[in-house]
Amino acid sequence: MRNKTFAAAALLAVASLTLSACGSDGGDSGEPVSVVSEEAGSQKAATVLDKPFEKPDLVLTDTNGKKYDLRKETAGRPTLVYFGYTHCPDVCPLTMNNIAVAKKQLPQDQQDELRVVFVTTDPERDTAAALGKWIKGIDTQVVGLTGDFATIQAGARTLGISIDPPRKDDTGKTVSDHGTQVIAFSPKTDGGYVLYGEDATVDDYTKDLPKLIKGENP
Repeated sequence: MRNKTFAAAALLAVASLTLSACGSDGGDSGEPVSVVSEEAGSQKAATVLDKPFEKPDLVLTDTNGKKYDLRKETAGRPTLVYFGYTHCPDVCPLTMNNIAVAKKQLPQDQQDELRVVFVTTDPERDTAAALGKWIKGIDTQVVGLTGDFATIQAGARTLGISIDPPRKDDTGKTVSDHGTQVIAFSPKTDGGYVLYGEDATVDDYTKDLPKLIKGENP
C-alpha cells in the first residue's frame, strides 16, 4: 500500500465502506474514493491524513472494571486505537500481535509511553474479565475497553470506522462486522493523523512506531 494523504471527507466515505467480518470475505475492496496527494513509488503501509480525526469522547470500562476516559487517559501520549473483538479468529489477533511484537522492540521508556487501546465491538461477550484474559496473552500494557454497544459504535463512527451489532453467520457462529483500521494519535496534538489497514505488518509497525511516538509522520 502506498503512503497516501486523503481528504478527511473522502476518507470517511472510504472507511464507512471497509466493513469486514473476521473470518469471512471482506466485501468492499476499500479503494480510496479520492486521493489528494500520493508519493510515487512509496510502499509504506501508513496513510497520513490531510485533516486529523478528533479523538473520540469515549468513557468506557477497562479490564479492571474501572471507568476509562479515553481522551483524559491518553492526552499527550502517542496512542494507537483499534476496534475489534476477542472471538475474532484472524484479523483482530493478528493486528494486535503485530503491534505487540513491534512495540517490544522499542526501548522500555518508549514502550511505557505508548498507549495501545483495544475497544471491543462485541461487548456482550467481551466483558472486562474476558478482555483482560485475552489481552494478557498479547501484551499486558494494552488497554482493553468494553461498555455499551451504542456508545462504542458512535465513538468508532467519529473515526470513520463502521461497526454493526454482532450477528449469527450461516454456521450459527456469532461474528462482528467492523472496520479494521488502526488509528494513530499524535502526542503533540492528540489528533488521529495516521491510519493503518489490516495489511500492515510487524515490520511496518516496527519501522513507524519510533516516529509515531514523537508525533512525526511515518
